[in-house]
Amino acid sequence: MKSRTSKSQGQFVANFLAGSWRVQQEPVDVSLPELELLTDLLYNSGSAGLAWWRIHQSDLATTTPGELLHQGYRLQALQSAMQEARIGVAFGLLRAAGIEPILLKGWAVARLYAHRTLRPYGDIDLIVRPDDFARARAILDRSETPTWWIDLHQSLVELNDRSVDDLFQRSRIETHNGVHVRILSDEDHLALLAMHFFKHSGWRPSGLCDVAVMVESLSDSFDWSVCLGPGKSRRAWIASALVLAEQLLGADIDQTPKTLRSYKVAAWLLDTVLKQWGNLRPADSSLPGEPLPVFLYSLRDPRTLLRDVCGRWPDPITATLNLRARPNNWPRLPYQLGAFISRAGQSLWDRLRAT
Repeated sequence: MKSRTSKSQGQFVANFLAGSWRVQQEPVDVSLPELELLTDLLYNSGSAGLAWWRIHQSDLATTTPGELLHQGYRLQALQSAMQEARIGVAFGLLRAAGIEPILLKGWAVARLYAHRTLRPYGDIDLIVRPDDFARARAILDRSETPTWWIDLHQSLVELNDRSVDDLFQRSRIETHNGVHVRILSDEDHLALLAMHFFKHSGWRPSGLCDVAVMVESLSDSFDWSVCLGPGKSRRAWIASALVLAEQLLGADIDQTPKTLRSYKVAAWLLDTVLKQWGNLRPADSSLPGEPLPVFLYSLRDPRTLLRDVCGRWPDPITATLNLRARPNNWPRLPYQLGAFISRAGQSLWDRLRAT
């Protein structure tokens, strides 16, 4: 494996995790040395639970890497149980003040897996109406919830083609531990999961597993026009996520429209996702919304300029999304250059304004 490229390692991860969200698992076709070399990639990307589920009925379960993955799964299951208990408290606090939230991702998608504990989530994502946001933030800040990592939203960049009012109108209530929890409609939820996967540069295989388990759980009444939205760019990104879920993870997308099933994913996009899966860290390691450090000192010392530029060079997925472009077959270098100049320029401007 050490001689493998990041792309080939990513393909190995994909082959291993194929169908890992389902109740019935195919026999594992991986040797102990291969699992040893895969473990860091699986653990670091939040896929320990899914990896354990793949091997839990095989002889690999009792090996050293198997035990490590089992421990990762146990920790993940404990964190999930804690977060699930807190969901009801958060809804209770906000509803007592007349504020209705929608739960995003987390339990809303974990409940579709063979076991909820297979899907990790470190925080509780909620969205409220913009008029309620400040009051909701104050309520949560006054309670014990800041230690719970509640991520409160008043809008979603992944779904900026639809209004928050529309999200609420289409949302529905599910019962969780005796609490009525409002979640997104399946149409909005699938769109969110697809765009969220790419928002994080396609690095986490578990993000594409979310798309796979969601698409395999859709009802016959699912409205694809609502899911895809009106914009051609977003439609192309969502279609790409669905086809990648099929190509890389073996997701069953037969119930999707023929135009989606026949969609051709750009070669650069497939390659980028595989390379991301074969790396311990995403290529663009800055957090979403985090400004890139200004390399003023590099400009004074050209010897470090190339190194710093490489460290801030956006991956093709991030660059394309930041420029609100489609994942078409055109070369990505112009997009990466444009995104780099835009981000570096904004960071420089912010630094100059602060001085």
